[in-house]
Amino acid sequence: MNPADGDVAAAMIKMIALGRYGQGDEVAGIVSDLASSETAFVTGTSLKIDGGFTATKKVFSQLE
Repeated sequence: MNPADGDVAAAMIKMIALGRYGQGDEVAGIVSDLASSETAFVTGTSLKIDGGFTATKKVFSQLE
């Protein structure tokens, strides 16, 4: 079973503000930026790369 397919995936996508899963190159771009010398002053952070999933604060019981 692929978790990116089926009913569970459809429910998860409804909880993502952008309405889709992120692509590998989108995450890689952020990682690349953070690893560059241009972010040398950044010493630590917690960065959510979730397409707005945590911002929606929806739970499965709210989906219909």
